[in-house]
Amino acid sequence: MMLSPLNQRRWRNFKANRRAYLSLWVFLGLFVASLFAEVIANDKPVVVSYRGDLYFPAYRFYPETTFGGDFRTEAIYKDEAVQCLIVTGGRQECWDDPDGVMAEAKAGTVAGDAIEKGWMIWPPIPYHYRSINNVGSAPSAPDAAHWLGTDDTARDVLARVIYGFRTSILFTLIVTSVASVIGIAAGAVQGYFGGRTDLIFQRALEIWGSTPSLYVIIILFAILGRSFELLVVVSILFGWPALVGVVRAEFLRARNFEYVRAARALGVSDPVIMFRHILPNAMVATLTLLPFVVTGTIASLASLDYLGYGLPSSAPSLGELALQAKQNLQAPWLGFSAFFTFAIMLSLLVFVFEGVRDAFDPRKTFR
Repeated sequence: MMLSPLNQRRWRNFKANRRAYLSLWVFLGLFVASLFAEVIANDKPVVVSYRGDLYFPAYRFYPETTFGGDFRTEAIYKDEAVQCLIVTGGRQECWDDPDGVMAEAKAGTVAGDAIEKGWMIWPPIPYHYRSINNVGSAPSAPDAAHWLGTDDTARDVLARVIYGFRTSILFTLIVTSVASVIGIAAGAVQGYFGGRTDLIFQRALEIWGSTPSLYVIIILFAILGRSFELLVVVSILFGWPALVGVVRAEFLRARNFEYVRAARALGVSDPVIMFRHILPNAMVATLTLLPFVVTGTIASLASLDYLGYGLPSSAPSLGELALQAKQNLQAPWLGFSAFFTFAIMLSLLVFVFEGVRDAFDPRKTFR
């Protein structure tokens, strides 16, 4: 789809801001990689070949019976017996002597070699964020097996950082997008119509803004239990007023401009005037505030996780990693991992939104 001349100018201005443009690509690379976290960090193989068929354990559940085992529970792919079953095509001798049968398979002396030998492809990081690893005392320091060490329950920190980064960004994108749409619409209605409409909205916002959000979250979680979806809904309910004030001020200022009066005289409808003519001119002030909304959303999620009122305890969380760093001062790698993850993530987002803000500003032109 071709961009309009105005949007082409905005895109050129954004590309001319080298810091913002580079930050955008770095952030997109990290975010896209985190979307495939199951392929990067997992305690299950990405692909399994068994008797000529392909299986994808990283994304699907396969019981042990699928590979010739005896149990209907999910196969433990790191178990030597299960690996032997996959490689040898389901030989029952794997349960008695997996090492011996595997040695025979590698030597090509397995009886019935007509069955195609299986294989597995493992992720680069063979640990899931829930995996409990045998590392002796936990937390353990970084080593060749665990690049960022393990936490106080022997879970791999790097795997939890990758999954936690994805959770934080998805949470922020959902909350910021929905809350911004609601806040911009509410501010536009207030500023454009003014009068009694503005007065009623302002009083409602004052009442809603004085509601203690943390208490509401604690009460809802106590009744309904902690979940990602509930946290998103509550964050949107308390996050949408953030942009109302600046949008309202821009619409109050622009509603008496001559081009708005001319549009009214020509019979243009109010929604068209609001969102086609006034809103683009109000976007600069809105985008100026948007980086603070994004960083505030990430900080609020981390704060709730740090206090124990955020995501479920089993979920990957950067705030929970920061809490572990506080509780285990003898393990500085936990604090460094949480700090640098937050610093890099927030810096990239702020640089990107600064570039977007300047690209929408008609007074700025980059060479």
